[in-house]
Amino acid sequence: MDYFNKKLDKIQVRFFPPGLILEFKDNLGIIDNKIIDLLNITKDSDISYLVQEIIKKEPLTSKHSKTLEKVIQKLISVVSENVTQEFVLQKTLKCHELPLTNCAFNKNGNMFLTGSYDRTCIIWDTETGDLLQKLSGHQNVVYTISFNLPYANKVGTGSFDHTAKIWNVADGKCDTTFSGHEMEVVALQFDPTSSQLLTGSMDGSAKIWNIETGLEIFEMKHEGEVISCSFNTDGDKILTGSFDHTAKIWDSYNGNLIANLNEHKEELSSCQFNYSGNQIVTASVDKTVKLWDLRKIDKSLHTFSDHKNEIMEVVFNLSGTKIATASSDCTSKIYDVQTLETIHTLEGHKGEISKVMFDSRGNNLLTGSADGTCKIWEVNSGKCLQNLEGHNDEIFSCSFNYEGNTIITASKDNTCKIWKAKRNKE
Repeated sequence: MDYFNKKLDKIQVRFFPPGLILEFKDNLGIIDNKIIDLLNITKDSDISYLVQEIIKKEPLTSKHSKTLEKVIQKLISVVSENVTQEFVLQKTLKCHELPLTNCAFNKNGNMFLTGSYDRTCIIWDTETGDLLQKLSGHQNVVYTISFNLPYANKVGTGSFDHTAKIWNVADGKCDTTFSGHEMEVVALQFDPTSSQLLTGSMDGSAKIWNIETGLEIFEMKHEGEVISCSFNTDGDKILTGSFDHTAKIWDSYNGNLIANLNEHKEELSSCQFNYSGNQIVTASVDKTVKLWDLRKIDKSLHTFSDHKNEIMEVVFNLSGTKIATASSDCTSKIYDVQTLETIHTLEGHKGEISKVMFDSRGNNLLTGSADGTCKIWEVNSGKCLQNLEGHNDEIFSCSFNYEGNTIITASKDNTCKIWKAKRNKE
């Protein structure tokens, strides 16, 4: 995009992950956005230096300096704000007839999804706890669910009935059914434009589908079950993880294999791009986590091997500076991506931990366990801030909303719970 032939109209702040959005207009009023990531910004960052670097690299001049200083100062004040929150239970929702499998927020956090063994997915109003739509049509367990972020006007569901479906949020009707997998669909994600759906299946394949036509575009094959699949932020690459001990990187435009990450000795359980898309983390039943750099992908950058049992999930924080794990050894670990050291081992759960998630700020970590509880941990200190109790069976899924002031927990006890931040303390 030739931004130099356009006029800068606005400079907006993106708080999480930290960055700026430059909005340009041409003579016809057509708008284009340029995103500047500032993922490593802190309260100690040199604002004047950042402003000069941005002006050098972007189609800006010194007349924009004061505006840039102001928005960066605002960004730093929010990102560096030291806030702790106490969560209280707002509602317990029991509308599913069988255990829940998953939960997921939309970008605004005003709606969330639950999937269940009862073959349905439900769209809920976060504030009231009201049931907005019940998505019925699958013939087996609804295992994986997602909104098309950031729009949230569609929902994707993947099922043990070997199909995936697209649903309209407004009326709850099924727009498209994708049939072609030969076994359970256990992972899915919309591409950034919401024109395609990526699915991963126990049949050893991942597929890209055209949402408009319902037709398969291409297939990516593993030698074992595909248990994880995702796009990078730009949408030009796909990451798949498999029980065949490998993760693979693919070109999302043609399905060509870019790289085969094959150092794990047992099945993969989880893998993820960082936000920038230049690193990947993989976790395995072999008790290790591996960090990979896409700029030198022939060999892993580092192996973390201090868990005592299999690792169930691994995630980056939004800035890509830290990694967190969930393990069947009942602990979670936080790793530093720069120093490649273990920062904290989080102990306290009495059952295996299957779910882990950073909040958008990266200050807090949420873990869900087979002991029926979720715990909130302070990332910097490793201290357990709160224990969310009340479920009568294991937690299958849990999630922060984007703002980090609401948590959803989903359990084998057929219920989900909405937890809200009661107060903020400096």
